[in-house]
Amino acid sequence: MTDSTITLNGEAHPLGEPAPLPDLLESLGLASKPVVVELDGRALPRSAHPGTVIHPGARLVIVTLAAGG
Repeated sequence: MTDSTITLNGEAHPLGEPAPLPDLLESLGLASKPVVVELDGRALPRSAHPGTVIHPGARLVIVTLAAGG
């Protein structure tokens, strides 16, 4: 992983520069979906998303929630 990437769900993902989490979710097409985000091994409550900035080198796990039967 280079300095301009993050690890997203176990895969290298380009970031370029620090980005607000909501912007990253938007770029991934997940802004309007229910998601659980773990940043560097710590679960983030949804209320923390707006104030969270993702920096190169971060490790993220993003899980989308789906209802169904």
